[in-house]
Amino acid sequence: MLAKRIIPCLDICNGKTVKGIEFLNIREVGDPVELGARYAREGADELVYLDITASHEKRKLFTGLVRRIAEKLNIPFTVGGGISDLSDAGRLLDAGADKISVNSAPILDPGLIERLATGFGSQFVVVAIDAREENGRWQVYRNGGRIPTGLDLFGWAYEVQERGAGEILFTSMNHDGMKQGYACDELARLSGELSIPVIASGGAGAIE
Repeated sequence: MLAKRIIPCLDICNGKTVKGIEFLNIREVGDPVELGARYAREGADELVYLDITASHEKRKLFTGLVRRIAEKLNIPFTVGGGISDLSDAGRLLDAGADKISVNSAPILDPGLIERLATGFGSQFVVVAIDAREENGRWQVYRNGGRIPTGLDLFGWAYEVQERGAGEILFTSMNHDGMKQGYACDELARLSGELSIPVIASGGAGAIE
């Protein structure tokens, strides 16, 4: 039986938590530190914070916010957004993050995954994959779901694993914000074909 971990993912834009549907119609929903603390009190196992515009806007890291989060939370948390090299990752880990997440950067430079895994250990490296089903094929997107890459979800996930990622965070863009369930068939295939954990994102709306 698959292990169940409750891991809320908080999207960050300009220091605020935001929410959208299928990566569109983004709106502010609250302070990321306070929301994270609330999720922790309510029983979350971990948290993920993703700056969804950092790569697209070529901005660097929100280390000040990460320090605030680390001071407030008593559960592990992962941080991603704008990480393009080992020094970026190191600053976030030094600020208090337990793991770092990369998404767009390794698509452009796949060797970054190996360098991060070698520099910090695979257990600290999460690769986030945003993908959309289009005409029967799951295509990977980058830059917060703005740019199609031509990469196949399953082929890219396997490469990510082979290059040293410790976990994959898979977000179905088709299901994001819809609250109608995950992309269960694709999650089952990923989990069956890979030996590293796959975290489901996009579509949660009920316990079932």
